[in-house]
Amino acid sequence: MKIINAEKAPGAIGPYSHAVTHNDIVFCSGQIPLDPATMEIVGNTIEAQTEQVMKNVKLVLEAAGSSLDKIIKTTIFLDTMADFVGMNQVYEASLKGHKPARSAFEVGALPKNSLVEIECIAALG
Repeated sequence: MKIINAEKAPGAIGPYSHAVTHNDIVFCSGQIPLDPATMEIVGNTIEAQTEQVMKNVKLVLEAAGSSLDKIIKTTIFLDTMADFVGMNQVYEASLKGHKPARSAFEVGALPKNSLVEIECIAALG
């Protein structure tokens, strides 16, 4: 296993790595809409927050040697399923036609009161 620390992505807010690679697969920790420079939540809407989350996911994948178009599976955690449509529009646009397997859940709360968190598994190379 190789631990990935994505220097351009927001720092981890707990005892975890940005990602771990193993056997040509990247396992990415969940990303919330933190600005890498300020470590503050970006945006008040699901659209703005999802856009920042996808930017952060991209930074982590790139640090690991992968990319958004190599995502195999995502898991999306939402503060409320009422935000599903708005999240989905930004998510789809970010992936530019790539459609990995996906699950989405409404959860009780997310770190730093964010509206969305996304984790993924991707291929390397």
